[in-house]
Amino acid sequence: MNIEVTDTRNERDDAFVASQLSAYNATFTERDFKPLRVFAREADGSVIGGLLAGTYWQYLEVHKLWVSEVHRSAGNASRLLLAAENEARRRGCKHALLDTFRFQALDFYLNRGYSEFGRLEAFCGKHERYYLHKRLDDTHA
Repeated sequence: MNIEVTDTRNERDDAFVASQLSAYNATFTERDFKPLRVFAREADGSVIGGLLAGTYWQYLEVHKLWVSEVHRSAGNASRLLLAAENEARRRGCKHALLDTFRFQALDFYLNRGYSEFGRLEAFCGKHERYYLHKRLDDTHA
């Protein structure tokens, strides 16, 4: 056996590994992963914000949430997140999870009902990464 270490992406090899893990996971649970994308657009169609996520196994997992600097502090991020949460509920999700750094949006998520369940320290020697969860089936959220 040879071990290869590389920083070059190989779509075929990546897809093979992902398909093998999916096949293994399928023996334990259903395969119901669905991408979820939410965008805020100007009248001309240009993107001023977006949320990239996926839903699976009754969870919404938010991967990225971004709003252009000139459109921040106007509630756009909140609207994007709420739209994703509502769609996740429609898909049967009962939970949401994500991670963020303090310099990104920790307080934003905490103020929207997310709670910390984990933390890793010393990214770049100085940043903490927070792991957050929110129940989507809580009628008081």
